Amino acid sequence: MNTILVADDDSEIRDVIHVYLRNEGYQVLEAADGQEALSTIQTTPIQLVILDVMMPQMDGITACLKIRAISNIPIIMLSAKQEDIDKITGLTTGADDYMIKPFNPLELLARVKAQLRRQSLIGKEEFNSLLIIKNLIIDKNKHSVKLNGIEVSLTPLEFAILTLLASRPGQVYSSEQIYESVWKEPYGYSDNTVMVHIRNLREKLEENPREPLYIKTVWGVGYKVD
Repeated sequence: MNTILVADDDSEIRDVIHVYLRNEGYQVLEAADGQEALSTIQTTPIQLVILDVMMPQMDGITACLKIRAISNIPIIMLSAKQEDIDKITGLTTGADDYMIKPFNPLELLARVKAQLRRQSLIGKEEFNSLLIIKNLIIDKNKHSVKLNGIEVSLTPLEFAILTLLASRPGQVYSSEQIYESVWKEPYGYSDNTVMVHIRNLREKLEENPREPLYIKTVWGVGYKVD
């Protein structure tokens, strides 16, 4: 079941959209401002966002830019102001579609379906190549890593270690398992190679390497990402 996030500070508009989407079998989450929408996307799998431009805390255009930095999910923008639509259609926001208020809910529903169809047709391979852990996005096909939307430069071995750990969040890998999987050779028990590479990864990815949010140590066992 696809989950759609509706972000609008007008509760009546949220309610109307919610009813139409729910009647079509979608799961619907709501947000009253851009910051709440961004927080929801960072913690919950969302397949499409309907985003109003004029909202408190964080406006829709700013929220759209921040969402696009961490996700490729379809975004449909809503606005009653033509000047906002001009900004959106300039494609600087990364929005996929827009509608001017007041709008016909049936037309919005049709656009939601069109965006989800498009995403399913062209996005499966791309989506399957992505590993997303909080604000960390690993693209296995492009061999790239982004943290908070900013590219992080990793060595091939660092990338291989990170990809191994992120492929199964929560699973603990011993130094031996990491070494033999990445280096493809027998592990030496006195070898601290894995520890050194983990330390280097933390220096690049963690705000405070001594209290890591991404690569965690399970003492006496190994390392995990969660």
